[in-house]
Amino acid sequence: MPPPPTWTDLPGRRIGVWGVGVEGRATLRKLATLGVEPVLVDDSPAGDPVDGIQVLPTAAGGLDALLACDVVIKSPGISVYGGEFRRLTAAGVRVAGALDLWLAAADSRRVVGVVGTKGKSTTASILGALATGAGYRCFVGGNLGLPPYDPEAPDDADYWVIEISSFQVKSLTSAPGVVAVTSLHPDHLDWHMDAPTYFADKLSICTKPGAGLVVANGDDELVRRHRHLLGSRVQWVRAPGEVAAWIEALGLLGNHNVLNALIARACLDALGVEAADDILLAAARTFKPLESRLRLVGRANGVDFVDDSLSTNVLPTIAALSSFEGRRVALLAGGLDRGIEYRPLAEYLNRRQAPTLVLTLPQNGDRIASELRQSLNSSETEVKQCRSLAEAVSGAYAWARPHGVVLLSPAAASFGLYRDYRDRAEQFIAAAASLESFEPAG
Repeated sequence: MPPPPTWTDLPGRRIGVWGVGVEGRATLRKLATLGVEPVLVDDSPAGDPVDGIQVLPTAAGGLDALLACDVVIKSPGISVYGGEFRRLTAAGVRVAGALDLWLAAADSRRVVGVVGTKGKSTTASILGALATGAGYRCFVGGNLGLPPYDPEAPDDADYWVIEISSFQVKSLTSAPGVVAVTSLHPDHLDWHMDAPTYFADKLSICTKPGAGLVVANGDDELVRRHRHLLGSRVQWVRAPGEVAAWIEALGLLGNHNVLNALIARACLDALGVEAADDILLAAARTFKPLESRLRLVGRANGVDFVDDSLSTNVLPTIAALSSFEGRRVALLAGGLDRGIEYRPLAEYLNRRQAPTLVLTLPQNGDRIASELRQSLNSSETEVKQCRSLAEAVSGAYAWARPHGVVLLSPAAASFGLYRDYRDRAEQFIAAAASLESFEPAG
């Protein structure tokens, strides 16, 4: 196979852009700076032109237009296991990811790629804050913020910290010099087909050309079990007996966030950035936790309301619950059904040593409730099905009084009922704010 193209290889060639989501629009902005007007195709176009270009439906002429291209830049959400993708590659069309076009020309020694089922955004953000506090220009982006190739992104950073999804990893032909692996749990099985394929796709970044050191979560059983996919150089990070002052200064809840911070610190070392404890402490004090990631949003009559709306899988939901050991917790769970198995949540609840009420939400709340009830054997846990988020918040508050926690950690995606996880969080906060004596945090 010829070497992967870079962005500067595209002018003068027939280019297609397949997918006009967030990354697709960033791709269009980049192509415009190169003087390239591509063919634009989307599986479900809205009908209106995008940046003056008419969008062709994939199933109604769009695929034929892509077949006539030299290079097609694919949206991450389009699976490489689909029939249209296979037809393009069989016809000799080079199908590339936008991130790969950037990475193929980047100095991989100055790039950290952060992968994992959950914890990517927090780890990337901490790493960016630490590098900035040490006096370096550090770009943090990818799935978190701007893609690094977006014309609106800076082009003069000292280091690049890129959050990379499993979808994007599968399209990479090269890798960053440092790769962080935060966690593993089955996810996106509709895209990757099954859990073994998901694990293999996500971790393939560790052995692609350019990959150097892999910094991995040594406390994650599934990460350890997949050591054979992590490459030849692995640095394991494990939770310490005592938490450093700079980690406490980050203001994050949960032992999993201690590990995220330590992984970020190890990546900083791998880049060759020296930072004394006083520099780390000062940098940590400026860190702003990300929204909807285990964030206290308010209190009412002694009950804490915690927004963890971005938890769309069982793994982060278990981590969120473990942050409140010994406390009474009302967990709000449910959303878009992606075929995720909820038995691991039941297994954790069977071990939890405090009262727990699980209030399940549409769309997959009935399935969650059924799976939990089949596996639960703890008298400490109850399950209640709810018709709406507002109903769940009200019931959770009544049960959690006087000193418990109402935790929105859905273990399911938000789409279908909400615009996104932010919309779901806003509705959770609005429902909490309608309760008597609610006081917003901060």
